[in-house]
This record gives sequence, structure tokens and C-alpha cells, in this order.
Amino acid sequence: MRTRRENIGFSPQKLGKVHMMGMLLEHEMKSRGFMESRLQLLSDICGAFRPGVLTALVGVSGAGKTTLMDVLAGRKTSGTIEGDIRLSGYPKIQETFARISGYCEQTDIHSPNVTVYESLIYSAWLRLSPEVNENTRKAFVEQVMALVELDVMRDAMVGLHGVSGLSTEQRKRLTIAVELVSNPSIIFMDEPTSGLDARAAAIVMRTVQNTVNTGRTVVCTIHQPSIDIFESFDELLLMKRGGRVTYAGKLGRHSNILVKYFEAIPGVPKIEEGYNPATWMLEVTSPLAEARLNVDFAEIYANSAFYRNNQVLIKEMSVQQPGSQDMSFPIKYSQNFPNQCMANAWKQFRSYWKFPPYNAMRYLMTVLYAVLFGTVFWGKGKNVESVQDIYSLLGAIYAAVFFLGASTVFSVLPVVSTERTVFYREKAAGMYSPLSYAFAQALVEFVYSAAQGVLYTVLFYGMVGFEWKADKLLYFTFFLAACFVYITLYGMMLIACTPSYLLATVLVSFTIMQWNIFAGFLISRPMIPVWWRWFYWADPVSWTIYGVIASQFGDDDRILTAPGQTGGVVVKDFLNDKLGYRHDFLGYVVLGHFAFILLFFFLFAYGIKKLNFQKR
Repeated sequence: MRTRRENIGFSPQKLGKVHMMGMLLEHEMKSRGFMESRLQLLSDICGAFRPGVLTALVGVSGAGKTTLMDVLAGRKTSGTIEGDIRLSGYPKIQETFARISGYCEQTDIHSPNVTVYESLIYSAWLRLSPEVNENTRKAFVEQVMALVELDVMRDAMVGLHGVSGLSTEQRKRLTIAVELVSNPSIIFMDEPTSGLDARAAAIVMRTVQNTVNTGRTVVCTIHQPSIDIFESFDELLLMKRGGRVTYAGKLGRHSNILVKYFEAIPGVPKIEEGYNPATWMLEVTSPLAEARLNVDFAEIYANSAFYRNNQVLIKEMSVQQPGSQDMSFPIKYSQNFPNQCMANAWKQFRSYWKFPPYNAMRYLMTVLYAVLFGTVFWGKGKNVESVQDIYSLLGAIYAAVFFLGASTVFSVLPVVSTERTVFYREKAAGMYSPLSYAFAQALVEFVYSAAQGVLYTVLFYGMVGFEWKADKLLYFTFFLAACFVYITLYGMMLIACTPSYLLATVLVSFTIMQWNIFAGFLISRPMIPVWWRWFYWADPVSWTIYGVIASQFGDDDRILTAPGQTGGVVVKDFLNDKLGYRHDFLGYVVLGHFAFILLFFFLFAYGIKKLNFQKR
């Protein structure tokens, strides 16, 4: 597959001012030296990146390297951006730019429970043109794996960073490969060698160099590079604190062009033989060195021939070539919505199938709870003779729903939280519509949760001795399965609508306690004060207990012995008068379960689509 060659130009006349609102009060900012109520991170930045040229963004911490890259890539989510970015002479349109560019984040975020090959197939499926057939797509993935030297690890699980799966260096190469399979023209890499030893860094840089050799435009931020890594770059954009450029141009062989430029500045010490030019460059341009020499390296650069040559290059690249036209796509995403849903569901089902610590444990807990409660309440459903027997069965249903539901919702939180971090990266890359992701995530949980309800019914129903009638068995299965579905969706909704997993856990703990109180077991609905009775109907667990009890005994005509009543009481009358359960209300209870499932799903989808707690 061929890659279209694109260049990026950005000029100081319009680009360069990126403001972020200060986190301090205005008078506090002024007391710390900031005379304005907002902090300017970039100032008068100009430059150009070209195909087949490997460019390094270098500077001390806080110089604005990542900020500049985020601005150019369209990944900035906060602050105010002022400026102009052009792509082969045409104004940059982010929706189009996301389709032809790749961004390799420093954190190497990937779904942990799929293989290397599956990660790449998934990315290629969603990001390549729909005209690319499956065989071509797989062949291209094979080429990319060979390019980044991951073909021997095709079946390795990605795993969690620092816990299992791929090493840090292998995850870096996977990050690059995930972007390469989209066949991008431009790739941004945020510190691809950070945290790696010399050997691993060399392997990653070889991968980066192979990528450049394919004719792509590659830009990397680099922090304290070694000599070998630094001299593998073709050009350099050096920044100082305050977001100002102090050098932009070629490095030359053994960095000779860079060294000659700075050594020509009066007072700058000569570089020692064998010394790292990157380290030397940062030392001689540090704020302490500027204060000692009483110079401003950004001003020196602005008056240099390098700056003037840079302006000429920017002007040339900002001119639209004769016969060319601006790139556009008929649809926002590479794939249509059904294909997006299919691809996301494919990945989610594979991910869940390969994650036994979550699903196997979920089903193991279901079996254990079913056997425990089934043996404790063995045959109680057949021998309903007293009011106490009804309360015992009510306790059995309450325990089944509440305890197993609570363990289910707590177990789903870390899984969805991990995947949400991956979702943020994929959403920023323009891989798919957030709604397709929400649909796939809900679908896989629906299938597993429904199966959990069926499994519990198979084991529990017969042991307790409920009546073997088709309608009663179906009601029981539906209410248990629906309970596991809505309680799982509730946990997913909290993850999507809250900024952190910890906060979601706290909210689940608080909610479970409230659901426990108003479930209808600790205190029945007729006994709840009228001003709190609304919460009973807002409690989904109470609807499940209502549905199970009413479906199994709401039409029962057996006579119960009751304290203080010599003639006894009919089961259905006792349930109606004392507990508020009516058999003829079952249709509304079924609709209520569908309502809770749809409510939590739509809130989950809304949180996924509208809320973004990842600030850049």
C-alpha cells in the first residue's frame, strides 16, 4: 500500500500562542511572577516537517515539546489555541488530519487481553479504507509486523504494562505498529525511547528509522537522548522554557551543523571531544547559561540565517502545488457504523474470552452462591406452610440478587476502567464513533451477564424446589438475567460518567447500601414511610425481588399458618396485603427491568460520547 506524502507548515504570524487557564488565583499568579491571568505555553513557534525527514523536538522539562506536538496533532483538550497549521499548503482540518496521521503516545496504552496480531488487525480494520479487502488488510498487517520486528511475537498477549505481557520496549514497537497499520502520511511520537535501556532504545529507533524510510513524515519528542539516538535524527527543533524556539534546522553529520551554530555565539564553550552533543546543547542553552552570558538564545535564533531559511521553507511549503487539491473524505470515519460495531464487538468478545480472572471468577462465584443458597434453602419452595417459610424464601431471593449482584458490579469496574483509557486513545485517533464502542461493550456484557443469570437459575431453581412450570421458570430466568445485566451496566455507567475508578467504587458502595435498605426485605414496601416510598420504586433490586416473588407465589392459593390467625391466610393474599406483591403487576415489573437496562445503557453511552476526563 502506498502512502501519500504530506508536509506540515506552521508560521509565527498566526501560530504560536497556546494559552492554558492558570490553576492559581490571579493575585497568587502575580505574586509568583505571572502578570497575566493565563499562562502562555508556546510563543511564536514556526517550523516545517517534511516527508522522509526524521525531526526531533527537544527541550528541557516544561519547554512545551509535548504541548506543541499535541497542538499540531489536534490532541489538545484544554486551553486556547491561536494559530495556523497547513498541510501541503492547505489549512488543516482535524477530522481529515486524524485519518492520515498517527500519534504514538508515551504511555503505550493498549487493550491487555488481546494478542499483538489481534491489536493490529483491529486497528487496520477500523482505520483503513473500506475498499481494502480482508486479504489485503491482513497482508499489510504482516508487512507492518515485519517492519517493526514484531512478527515473531504475533500470538503474544499484550498484557498490562509492568505487570504481564509485553516488555516496555515491545509495547513501544506495538504502539508504533498500531499507528502504522492505518497507513498514515504523518506520525507523531511522544518520547518513544523514554524508560528504555540502551539496547531497547536502539531497537525502537531502528523501527522509527524504518518508518521514515517509507517516505512518511515523522516527528518525535526526545528527552535526554544518547549520542547514538540523537544522531539518528535528521533535523532538530530546540525549545526553551516559555515555548520559544532556540534552534530549528539540520543536525548534520555528528551534529556538526548544530555544534557550529552554537559555538559561533560569543561566550559559548566549545564541545569536548566525544561529549554528547544533545547534553552539551541543553547545558549551554540553559537559563543559567543565558543569565551568565546575558543573552536570549531565542532572540539570537530569530536574527539568524537559520530562521530566515526556515521562513523561506515555510513559505514554499505553504504554497499549494499546481493541480493538487485538498484532501477530503465522504464520511467522518473510515468504516460505516455497522462495520464499526462489528469490529468493536469482535475485539471485545476476544478480549473477554481471554480474560479468565474476570469471567471465570464471575461464573465460579455464581456457581458457589447458587450451591450455597440452594442447599441452605433446600426444598423450601415445595413446603410453604407458614408465613415464616415465605420470609425464608424472600431472604433466599434477596441474598441471591443482592450479594451476587454486588460482587458482579464491583468486578466489572476495573475492567471497564482499563478499557476506557484505551478508548480515549482510539477516539482521539478517529477510529470509530463512540456509540459503536458503547454498543459493543454493552453487548459483550449483556451476553455474559445473561449467561450468568441462566447458570444461576439452572442450579438454584431446582434445589430450592420452585414449581416446574414454563411461565414461572421463564420469569425467574428473566428476572435474574436482567438483574445481572442492569447491575453490570450500572457499574459501566459510573465508570463512563466519573473521572476515576476510585470515585466510581465509592459511588457503587454508597448505592449498594441504599439499594439494600429499600430492596423490600429489611423493610417491606407497605412499612416504608410514605415520604421514602418513592425510593423503593427507584431501586432496581426491589423490582427484581418483586418479580421473582410475585411470579413464583403471587397466584398461590395454599393456606399459610400465621401467628394470631386461627384460620390461616392464603399465600397470594398475604403477599398482597403484607408485602405489597401482586401477580397481576408482573407485566409492569418486566417493563421496569427493560427500563433500567435502557436507562443505564443510555447513560453509559452518553458518558462515553460526551465526557472526556483525560486532559491534555
